[in-house]
Amino acid sequence: MSTAPPFAFRKPRNARSKRALEKREPKAVENPKTALFLRGTSCSQIVQDAMTDLHSMRAPLAKKFTKKNEIHPFEDASSLEFFSEKNDASLFVFGSTSKKRPHALTFARMFGHKTLDMLELYLDPESFRRISQFKGRKCAFGLKPMVVFAGSVFESPIENEYTLAKSMLTDFFAARETTEKIDVEGLQYIVSVTAEDPVDDDAKPTIHVRVYLIQTKRSGQRLPRVEVEEMGPRMDFRVGRFREPDETMLKEALKKPKGAEEKTKKNITTDIIGDKIGRIHIGKQDLSKLQSKRAKGLKRGRNEADTENDDVMAVSEEELKRQRV
Repeated sequence: MSTAPPFAFRKPRNARSKRALEKREPKAVENPKTALFLRGTSCSQIVQDAMTDLHSMRAPLAKKFTKKNEIHPFEDASSLEFFSEKNDASLFVFGSTSKKRPHALTFARMFGHKTLDMLELYLDPESFRRISQFKGRKCAFGLKPMVVFAGSVFESPIENEYTLAKSMLTDFFAARETTEKIDVEGLQYIVSVTAEDPVDDDAKPTIHVRVYLIQTKRSGQRLPRVEVEEMGPRMDFRVGRFREPDETMLKEALKKPKGAEEKTKKNITTDIIGDKIGRIHIGKQDLSKLQSKRAKGLKRGRNEADTENDDVMAVSEEELKRQRV
């Protein structure tokens, strides 16, 4: 057996391999996640069509392999880890079909080329529609969608398969390059993920994935009228097996590097909208020295001034009498 170190720790032989290894080193700001699409030894045409549409939505940060692979992710994930290290991919979509688990799509995430968590979704073949089956305009290539989740199961305080599905699908659809500014012209389509409220404890609600194209039309006002049109694909999933992340690995994956977070400044906060709010401390104000313009309505009249002068003269006469005494 060879005792050579793993690929990531080998000494580079030339400048090209050195650049490749430096590219894979941990960074303060990681590269965008690449999704890898694989198929098993048995994979139905419906699952292959669904993977093709998902690949087109994820492109250009996606790679698709067409050869059959004898992989069973929940039994042994070493093959996925091998593909992850070889292709520098951290997201996986694995398609397979069996009698017990028909039309299955397995979503997996990696951390350090090791399996973090997995989720298995069963595609409903009757309700599935491809992008090509919808007529009308399509969105531009490589745009980031807006993702909307609707359903109480996604907001559960206890982590379950639906909270994992929300995190997994958010990473799959929305994890692209980080941008500080958003161009409104780039917001062209929406990915809507909905699930009904569970009626029975045993029955698991279906996850409905719909993709809508945003259209702006004239409204006769300053703001345009916004309408949505279904663009495809249309997918309904039943939740299958899932593997939650290991606590130690998850804590390591969520760790932020030093310097990534902004240093908190004293008496400066940020509200929900993102505006900065500052608090200023000043000394006690002397209101007696405050200059103010007296309004006409507050000026004294002649009668009030005469009575005030009479009172002053009366007081001064009394003081003179006291002094004489």
